Amino acid sequence: MTSAPAFQIRHAQLEDAPGIRQLYQAVARIEGGIARVENEINEEYVQHNLSSGLSKGVCLVAVQGQDIIAEVHAYPPFPRVFAHVLSDLTIAVHPDFQGVGVGRAIFTQLLTTVREQQPHIFRVELIARESNQKAIRFYQSLGFEIEGAMKGRIRRPDGNFEADIPMAWLRT
Repeated sequence: MTSAPAFQIRHAQLEDAPGIRQLYQAVARIEGGIARVENEINEEYVQHNLSSGLSKGVCLVAVQGQDIIAEVHAYPPFPRVFAHVLSDLTIAVHPDFQGVGVGRAIFTQLLTTVREQQPHIFRVELIARESNQKAIRFYQSLGFEIEGAMKGRIRRPDGNFEADIPMAWLRT
């Protein structure tokens, strides 16, 4: 891994929506980058995740100058029995900044924010494609554990199916 370029991590703001959308579209162009394809990254999708993360969960961005180079968000699902859980977690790192520590830095900050500012959160959960072993190992290195497999949940572009792998980090 080469050294990470200079960047800052901060809480996202509503004004970040256009930059977050551009980031997600860039990541969606890479096969296996995120579950959505580029034309599914619309204003409504970005606004929903941004407002949900800001109002009831966590939403962070990594910025270099004026450019958003990474984003991570998670928020509690409904109903209230899940108020101790952060879910719907997505992380996106611009392709030009992958493999240099930006993803680890922003994800570590997400977990630090949970530990220090959200004592009511006991569980952070995510789902990774079984074929994305690099991501699964990355999440495991951050303390996430595999909790099973949702077989046949993903239909790949070639028509074949693969499992989604649910993973969770628990406050200790």
